Amino acid sequence: MNIAYICTEKLPSPAVKGGAIQLMIDGIAPFIAKAHHLTIFSITDPSLPMNEVTNGIEYIRFPKETYEQDVANALTKRTFDVIHVFNRPARVSQYKEAAPQSAIVLSLHNDMFSPLKITKEKAEQALKDSTMLTTVSNYIKQTVRKRYDVPEEKIRVIYSGVDEKIFVPVWTEEGQQKRNEIRKILGIKDEKVILFIGRLSKTKGPHVLLRAMRTVLSRYRNAVLVIAGGRWFSENSWDDYVRELHRLAMPFGNRVLFTNYVPAQQIPHLLLSADVFVCSSQWHEPLARVHYEAMAAGIPMITTNRGGNAEIIQHKKTGFVIDDYANPAAFAEAIHYMLVHESEAQAMARRARTEVEEKFFFSHVAERLMAVYEEAAKKRCLY
Repeated sequence: MNIAYICTEKLPSPAVKGGAIQLMIDGIAPFIAKAHHLTIFSITDPSLPMNEVTNGIEYIRFPKETYEQDVANALTKRTFDVIHVFNRPARVSQYKEAAPQSAIVLSLHNDMFSPLKITKEKAEQALKDSTMLTTVSNYIKQTVRKRYDVPEEKIRVIYSGVDEKIFVPVWTEEGQQKRNEIRKILGIKDEKVILFIGRLSKTKGPHVLLRAMRTVLSRYRNAVLVIAGGRWFSENSWDDYVRELHRLAMPFGNRVLFTNYVPAQQIPHLLLSADVFVCSSQWHEPLARVHYEAMAAGIPMITTNRGGNAEIIQHKKTGFVIDDYANPAAFAEAIHYMLVHESEAQAMARRARTEVEEKFFFSHVAERLMAVYEEAAKKRCLY
């Protein structure tokens, strides 16, 4: 089949500036391209050419300012069996009009059918023009079906994954070597490392972790909280919230480390430095890809019961799930549990790694998506 991917207008592909969608595309594209001809549309970036073919994948890039219209124009000049639109239901009808003979697969990585993001009229038209829908979690699937009458057979949950070649578990010889190297870079020796990776935004909750640190340090004087991330993907500028985080961290001195933005290729190594990884999401998280990454690295994980997070992290089986997500004391207790029950935490981490090996490598994701593409191609004339 001839397949087109239409990335969002936020970040370029490949993921030279990060982004969960772009990282997923990077991971699955080689597998899709082995079986089909794949063209990826994305915005331009100074580090990337306007057009290129790399490893059999064609990349076509347009300026951000005219991106959607440029893509629509390009679709009128090419023939695609399947067009995969990433996370932009409001643009589906525009692309369908440009390529009426193509099947449209719309994947949802956030609650994009919220009335705050799309009108009822546009949403209904997008659903009509989409041959199939995929969602990154059952939570996102249900946000659509609660608002609109979407047949069960038209929507699939496609969980994301990781690259098996770059995520090695911490208990391997290579994992231990990388752990020692990154700890040396961070200036950490025998400390208990509590790691946060994510954008520095209130929705991600690093402020709650900082407020939990007083209790954590009263129990573990050698604990260190490492906060890895920038205000917005590859940006390290400060806003009022980032300033507040540094204010909260000040009393703890060198017990809190800010790394700023960490490029995606360094995340697998950074994870290996941790004794506990914490996803402190305060919002209805669709299902943050960092869950798959921590699971793949074999790091004991704490997350919040928000959105889709608990769909792949089972409480006290593959991680620790916090219900009282806004309460710093709940995080302090969860961290204490994972550190004091070390053998149990390690068993959770090993079970989590096994789940990744069985279900959450990018090869698995690509297989699930190719099944959707084949189904969409068969039924494209029905919607």
